[in-house]
Amino acid sequence: MSEDLVTAKQALRAEIRDRRRVMPQHERDEATTKLTEHLKNLVAARGVKRLSCYLATPSEPETRPFLSWAYDNGIEVLLPVSRDDGLLDWAIANDSPDENVGLYGIPEPTGELIGPIAINDVDLIIVPASAVDKKGVRMGWGRGYFDKTLGSMGKRPPVYALVFDSEYVDSLPQEVHDQPVTGVVTPSALITF
Repeated sequence: MSEDLVTAKQALRAEIRDRRRVMPQHERDEATTKLTEHLKNLVAARGVKRLSCYLATPSEPETRPFLSWAYDNGIEVLLPVSRDDGLLDWAIANDSPDENVGLYGIPEPTGELIGPIAINDVDLIIVPASAVDKKGVRMGWGRGYFDKTLGSMGKRPPVYALVFDSEYVDSLPQEVHDQPVTGVVTPSALITF
């Protein structure tokens, strides 16, 4: 792995963190409303009955309104729980889950864990990202949890990343382990590659 590539990704992540940190609340609220509508449309169009998503951190595009809609519509939702070994466990959350703070300050459900391979049975995967490019390259936050999960799946359902509009870019630095996504959801658009 090139040191220049690692440095470029770190600089881009820092820039994105800074932009997210200063985003006005009214812009964040408007983005949440639009993202939620796009996600609902995606689920309806694909006939999704079981999906995996995540509980957003305060700086990420908010997922909770979408999750509430999914629970209310009988869609089974798996939420990730980070493990020390770099893998993700999953918990089923069929109504608003209790949350606690897990590794790296990430919100996680408190429900019963059902193991890393539970994700193999979902119809759709919604992942966090710092940015996505027009070829479907997803850049996470550098810990590799979702890349490991997606890379270990033999048969993978569609994978969509959630980002703000400015984080859908022309191109991103890419490493061998970076797993592509099927599409991206921004406040302005639902894009399938």
